[in-house]
Amino acid sequence: MIYIGLLAAFWGASYLFIKVAGRGFEPATMMMLRLALAASLLLVVLAAQRGWSATVADMRSLGWEGFALGVVNGAIPFTLIAWGEKHIDSGVAAIANASMPIFVVLLAIRWKPSERVHGLRLVGFLVGLVGVGVLAGVHPEGGWWGAAGTLAVVVASVSYAIGSLWGQRLIAHTSGLTLSAASMIGGLIVLLPLGLWQLPSHAPGWKATGSVIALAVIGTALAQIILYRVLRSDGAARVSLVTYLLPVTALFYGVLLLGEPLTWEELAGMVLILGGVALGSGAVRFARREPVAAPSP
Repeated sequence: MIYIGLLAAFWGASYLFIKVAGRGFEPATMMMLRLALAASLLLVVLAAQRGWSATVADMRSLGWEGFALGVVNGAIPFTLIAWGEKHIDSGVAAIANASMPIFVVLLAIRWKPSERVHGLRLVGFLVGLVGVGVLAGVHPEGGWWGAAGTLAVVVASVSYAIGSLWGQRLIAHTSGLTLSAASMIGGLIVLLPLGLWQLPSHAPGWKATGSVIALAVIGTALAQIILYRVLRSDGAARVSLVTYLLPVTALFYGVLLLGEPLTWEELAGMVLILGGVALGSGAVRFARREPVAAPSP
Protein backbone atom coordinates (compact mmCIF):
# COMPACT_ATOMS: atom_id res chain seq x y z
CA MET A 1 0.00 0.00 0.00
CA ILE A 2 2.98 2.30 0.49
CA TYR A 3 3.57 2.38 -3.27
CA ILE A 4 -0.04 3.46 -3.88
CA GLY A 5 0.50 6.30 -1.43
CA LEU A 6 3.70 7.28 -3.20
CA LEU A 7 1.99 7.33 -6.59
CA ALA A 8 -0.81 9.51 -5.23
CA ALA A 9 1.75 11.82 -3.60
CA PHE A 10 3.96 12.06 -6.71
CA TRP A 11 1.18 12.48 -9.28
CA GLY A 12 -0.73 14.85 -6.99
CA ALA A 13 2.40 16.99 -6.66
CA SER A 14 2.72 17.09 -10.45
CA TYR A 15 -0.16 19.57 -10.66
CA LEU A 16 1.66 21.80 -8.16
CA PHE A 17 4.91 21.54 -10.15
CA ILE A 18 3.07 22.45 -13.37
CA LYS A 19 1.48 25.47 -11.71
CA VAL A 20 4.81 26.79 -10.43
CA ALA A 21 6.74 25.95 -13.60
CA GLY A 22 4.11 27.83 -15.62
CA ARG A 23 5.39 31.07 -14.11
CA GLY A 24 8.59 30.75 -16.12
CA PHE A 25 7.87 28.41 -19.02
CA GLU A 26 5.28 28.21 -21.76
CA PRO A 27 3.31 24.93 -21.80
CA ALA A 28 5.01 23.37 -24.85
CA THR A 29 8.51 24.21 -23.58
CA MET A 30 7.72 22.94 -20.10
CA MET A 31 6.47 19.60 -21.40
CA MET A 32 9.29 19.30 -23.95
CA LEU A 33 11.79 19.54 -21.09
CA ARG A 34 9.70 17.17 -18.96
CA LEU A 35 9.64 14.49 -21.66
CA ALA A 36 13.33 14.95 -22.52
CA LEU A 37 14.47 14.51 -18.91
CA ALA A 38 12.07 11.67 -18.09
CA ALA A 39 12.83 9.74 -21.30
CA SER A 40 16.58 10.07 -20.65
CA LEU A 41 16.21 8.68 -17.13
CA LEU A 42 14.05 5.76 -18.26
CA LEU A 43 16.49 4.93 -21.05
CA VAL A 44 19.32 4.80 -18.52
CA VAL A 45 17.27 2.45 -16.30
CA LEU A 46 16.38 0.21 -19.24
CA ALA A 47 19.97 0.15 -20.49
CA ALA A 48 21.21 -0.81 -17.02
CA GLN A 49 18.68 -3.66 -16.90
CA ARG A 50 18.87 -4.99 -20.47
CA GLY A 51 21.71 -3.22 -22.26
CA TRP A 52 21.49 -0.59 -25.00
CA SER A 53 21.15 -3.01 -27.89
CA ALA A 54 18.22 -4.88 -26.33
CA THR A 55 16.56 -1.60 -25.30
CA VAL A 56 16.76 -0.17 -28.82
CA ALA A 57 15.58 -3.46 -30.31
CA ASP A 58 12.58 -3.57 -27.96
CA MET A 59 11.53 -0.02 -28.88
CA ARG A 60 11.97 -0.67 -32.60
CA SER A 61 9.77 -3.76 -32.31
CA LEU A 62 6.89 -1.48 -31.25
CA GLY A 63 7.01 0.22 -34.65
CA TRP A 64 5.41 3.60 -35.21
CA GLU A 65 2.62 2.89 -32.71
CA GLY A 66 4.90 3.01 -29.69
CA PHE A 67 6.07 6.50 -30.60
CA ALA A 68 2.65 7.71 -31.81
CA LEU A 69 1.21 6.71 -28.43
CA GLY A 70 3.33 9.49 -26.96
CA VAL A 71 1.31 12.06 -28.90
CA VAL A 72 -2.11 11.11 -27.49
CA ASN A 73 -0.84 9.95 -24.09
CA GLY A 74 1.84 12.58 -23.56
CA ALA A 75 2.31 15.59 -25.83
CA ILE A 76 -1.38 16.50 -26.21
CA PRO A 77 -2.68 15.96 -22.64
CA PHE A 78 0.48 17.24 -20.95
CA THR A 79 0.34 20.50 -22.90
CA LEU A 80 -3.42 20.92 -22.44
CA ILE A 81 -3.13 20.50 -18.67
CA ALA A 82 -0.23 22.96 -18.51
CA TRP A 83 -2.22 25.48 -20.54
CA GLY A 84 -5.32 24.87 -18.43
CA GLU A 85 -3.40 25.54 -15.22
CA LYS A 86 -2.61 29.03 -16.46
CA HIS A 87 -6.30 29.79 -15.89
CA ILE A 88 -7.39 27.43 -13.07
CA ASP A 89 -6.01 26.23 -9.75
CA SER A 90 -3.94 23.05 -9.63
CA GLY A 91 -6.58 21.34 -7.47
CA VAL A 92 -9.30 22.05 -10.03
CA ALA A 93 -7.09 20.56 -12.76
CA ALA A 94 -6.57 17.38 -10.74
CA ILE A 95 -10.30 16.96 -10.13
CA ALA A 96 -11.16 17.53 -13.81
CA ASN A 97 -8.46 15.05 -14.86
CA ALA A 98 -10.00 12.43 -12.56
CA SER A 99 -12.83 12.11 -15.11
CA MET A 100 -10.54 10.10 -17.40
CA PRO A 101 -11.80 6.60 -16.39
CA ILE A 102 -15.33 7.59 -17.42
CA PHE A 103 -14.12 8.37 -20.95
CA VAL A 104 -12.16 5.11 -21.05
CA VAL A 105 -15.34 3.12 -20.52
CA LEU A 106 -17.32 5.27 -22.97
CA LEU A 107 -14.68 4.80 -25.67
CA ALA A 108 -14.48 1.09 -24.92
CA ILE A 109 -18.15 0.83 -25.97
CA ARG A 110 -17.15 1.91 -29.49
CA TRP A 111 -14.26 -0.53 -29.73
CA LYS A 112 -16.09 -3.35 -27.92
CA PRO A 113 -19.67 -3.41 -29.25
CA SER A 114 -20.56 -6.23 -26.87
CA GLU A 115 -20.09 -3.79 -23.98
CA ARG A 116 -23.51 -2.60 -22.81
CA VAL A 117 -24.06 0.42 -20.63
CA HIS A 118 -27.14 0.48 -18.43
CA GLY A 119 -28.23 0.78 -14.84
CA LEU A 120 -25.69 2.10 -12.37
CA ARG A 121 -22.99 2.44 -15.01
CA LEU A 122 -25.12 4.76 -17.12
CA VAL A 123 -25.99 6.74 -13.99
CA GLY A 124 -22.27 6.94 -13.22
CA PHE A 125 -21.46 8.50 -16.59
CA LEU A 126 -24.17 11.11 -16.12
CA VAL A 127 -23.11 11.87 -12.55
CA GLY A 128 -19.49 12.30 -13.63
CA LEU A 129 -20.42 14.67 -16.44
CA VAL A 130 -22.56 16.69 -14.04
CA GLY A 131 -19.48 16.92 -11.82
CA VAL A 132 -17.46 18.33 -14.70
CA GLY A 133 -20.20 20.90 -15.29
CA VAL A 134 -20.24 21.89 -11.63
CA LEU A 135 -16.45 22.21 -11.65
CA ALA A 136 -16.42 24.45 -14.70
CA GLY A 137 -19.55 26.35 -13.66
CA VAL A 138 -21.40 28.98 -15.60
CA HIS A 139 -19.15 31.71 -14.21
CA PRO A 140 -16.20 29.88 -12.64
CA GLU A 141 -13.29 31.38 -10.80
CA GLY A 142 -11.34 33.14 -13.52
CA GLY A 143 -14.37 33.85 -15.69
CA TRP A 144 -14.65 32.28 -19.11
CA TRP A 145 -10.92 31.68 -19.22
CA GLY A 146 -11.44 29.53 -16.14
CA ALA A 147 -14.10 27.54 -17.97
CA ALA A 148 -11.75 27.16 -20.96
CA GLY A 149 -8.94 25.98 -18.68
CA THR A 150 -11.19 23.39 -17.06
CA LEU A 151 -12.43 22.14 -20.42
CA ALA A 152 -8.84 21.89 -21.68
CA VAL A 153 -8.09 19.49 -18.83
CA VAL A 154 -11.24 17.50 -19.63
CA VAL A 155 -10.12 17.22 -23.28
CA ALA A 156 -6.76 16.04 -21.93
CA SER A 157 -8.67 13.34 -20.04
CA VAL A 158 -10.28 12.19 -23.29
CA SER A 159 -6.82 12.04 -24.90
CA TYR A 160 -5.52 10.04 -21.94
CA ALA A 161 -8.48 7.67 -22.31
CA ILE A 162 -7.61 7.04 -25.98
CA GLY A 163 -3.99 6.48 -25.00
CA SER A 164 -5.00 4.11 -22.21
CA LEU A 165 -6.98 1.85 -24.55
CA TRP A 166 -4.24 1.98 -27.16
CA GLY A 167 -1.55 1.29 -24.58
CA GLN A 168 -3.42 -1.72 -23.18
CA ARG A 169 -3.07 -3.38 -26.58
CA LEU A 170 0.60 -2.47 -27.03
CA ILE A 171 1.65 -3.50 -23.53
CA ALA A 172 0.97 -7.14 -24.43
CA HIS A 173 4.04 -7.10 -26.69
CA THR A 174 6.63 -5.32 -24.54
CA SER A 175 7.47 -4.15 -21.02
CA GLY A 176 5.80 -1.15 -19.43
CA LEU A 177 9.01 0.86 -19.08
CA THR A 178 9.96 0.21 -22.70
CA LEU A 179 6.58 1.43 -23.88
CA SER A 180 6.81 4.47 -21.59
CA ALA A 181 10.27 5.42 -22.88
CA ALA A 182 9.25 4.98 -26.52
CA SER A 183 6.07 7.01 -26.10
CA MET A 184 7.94 9.79 -24.29
CA ILE A 185 10.41 10.01 -27.15
CA GLY A 186 7.51 10.20 -29.61
CA GLY A 187 5.84 12.97 -27.62
CA LEU A 188 9.16 14.81 -27.35
CA ILE A 189 9.69 14.76 -31.12
CA VAL A 190 6.24 16.27 -31.70
CA LEU A 191 6.70 19.01 -29.08
CA LEU A 192 10.28 19.86 -30.04
CA PRO A 193 9.59 22.53 -32.72
CA LEU A 194 6.99 24.46 -30.68
CA GLY A 195 8.89 23.95 -27.43
CA LEU A 196 12.09 25.41 -28.88
CA TRP A 197 10.15 28.28 -30.44
CA GLN A 198 8.59 29.14 -27.06
CA LEU A 199 11.87 29.05 -25.12
CA PRO A 200 11.96 31.96 -22.64
CA SER A 201 14.07 34.95 -23.60
CA HIS A 202 15.75 34.90 -20.18
CA ALA A 203 16.55 32.22 -17.64
CA PRO A 204 13.50 31.43 -15.45
CA GLY A 205 13.79 31.56 -11.67
CA TRP A 206 14.97 28.60 -9.61
CA LYS A 207 11.43 27.71 -8.49
CA ALA A 208 10.15 27.33 -12.05
CA THR A 209 13.28 25.47 -13.17
CA GLY A 210 13.27 23.22 -10.11
CA SER A 211 9.59 22.45 -10.66
CA VAL A 212 10.25 21.26 -14.23
CA ILE A 213 13.04 19.00 -12.98
CA ALA A 214 10.87 17.65 -10.16
CA LEU A 215 7.99 17.11 -12.60
CA ALA A 216 10.24 15.07 -14.89
CA VAL A 217 12.12 13.10 -12.24
CA ILE A 218 9.48 12.55 -9.54
CA GLY A 219 6.15 12.98 -11.30
CA THR A 220 7.12 11.15 -14.49
CA ALA A 221 10.20 8.86 -14.48
CA LEU A 222 10.10 7.69 -10.85
CA ALA A 223 6.30 7.43 -10.89
CA GLN A 224 6.46 5.22 -14.00
CA ILE A 225 8.96 2.87 -12.34
CA ILE A 226 6.75 2.56 -9.25
CA LEU A 227 3.60 2.18 -11.37
CA TYR A 228 4.85 -0.88 -13.23
CA ARG A 229 6.25 -2.40 -10.05
CA VAL A 230 2.80 -2.16 -8.45
CA LEU A 231 1.14 -3.51 -11.59
CA ARG A 232 3.40 -6.58 -11.45
CA SER A 233 2.95 -7.19 -7.73
CA ASP A 234 -0.65 -6.15 -7.04
CA GLY A 235 -2.41 -5.76 -10.38
CA ALA A 236 -4.50 -3.02 -11.99
CA ALA A 237 -7.28 -3.15 -9.39
CA ARG A 238 -4.92 -1.94 -6.66
CA VAL A 239 -3.41 0.76 -8.90
CA SER A 240 -6.91 2.07 -9.60
CA LEU A 241 -7.07 3.31 -5.99
CA VAL A 242 -4.86 6.20 -7.11
CA THR A 243 -7.86 7.54 -9.05
CA TYR A 244 -9.59 8.32 -5.77
CA LEU A 245 -6.52 9.56 -3.85
CA LEU A 246 -5.04 11.81 -6.54
CA PRO A 247 -7.51 14.74 -6.40
CA VAL A 248 -7.31 14.77 -2.60
CA THR A 249 -3.51 15.00 -2.55
CA ALA A 250 -3.49 17.65 -5.30
CA LEU A 251 -6.04 19.74 -3.40
CA PHE A 252 -3.96 19.37 -0.24
CA TYR A 253 -0.81 20.63 -1.99
CA GLY A 254 -2.66 23.47 -3.69
CA VAL A 255 -4.34 24.76 -0.53
CA LEU A 256 -1.37 24.24 1.80
CA LEU A 257 1.58 25.22 -0.40
CA LEU A 258 0.09 27.53 -3.03
CA GLY A 259 -2.62 29.16 -0.94
CA GLU A 260 -5.36 28.18 -3.40
CA PRO A 261 -8.92 28.62 -2.10
CA LEU A 262 -11.03 25.55 -1.40
CA THR A 263 -14.48 26.20 -2.86
CA TRP A 264 -17.76 24.33 -2.73
CA GLU A 265 -17.60 23.87 -6.52
CA GLU A 266 -14.33 21.98 -6.14
CA LEU A 267 -15.64 19.76 -3.36
CA ALA A 268 -18.98 19.10 -5.10
CA GLY A 269 -17.26 18.46 -8.44
CA MET A 270 -14.79 16.06 -6.82
CA VAL A 271 -17.53 14.08 -5.09
CA LEU A 272 -19.64 13.86 -8.27
CA ILE A 273 -16.74 12.95 -10.58
CA LEU A 274 -15.26 10.32 -8.26
CA GLY A 275 -18.73 8.97 -7.56
CA GLY A 276 -19.35 8.78 -11.29
CA VAL A 277 -16.02 7.00 -11.78
CA ALA A 278 -16.92 4.45 -9.09
CA LEU A 279 -20.31 3.75 -10.67
CA GLY A 280 -19.36 4.05 -14.33
CA SER A 281 -16.26 1.85 -14.09
CA GLY A 282 -18.22 -0.88 -12.34
CA ALA A 283 -16.21 -0.60 -9.12
CA VAL A 284 -19.34 -0.35 -7.00
CA ARG A 285 -21.43 -3.15 -8.41
CA PHE A 286 -19.40 -5.36 -10.72
CA ALA A 287 -16.73 -6.85 -8.51
CA ARG A 288 -15.01 -8.73 -11.36
CA ARG A 289 -14.31 -5.61 -13.40
CA GLU A 290 -11.07 -3.75 -12.87
CA PRO A 291 -11.30 0.04 -12.67
CA VAL A 292 -8.91 2.07 -14.80
CA ALA A 293 -5.80 3.53 -13.22
CA ALA A 294 -5.42 7.31 -12.99
CA PRO A 295 -3.15 9.19 -15.54
CA SER A 296 -0.03 11.15 -14.80
CA PRO A 297 -0.60 14.85 -15.40
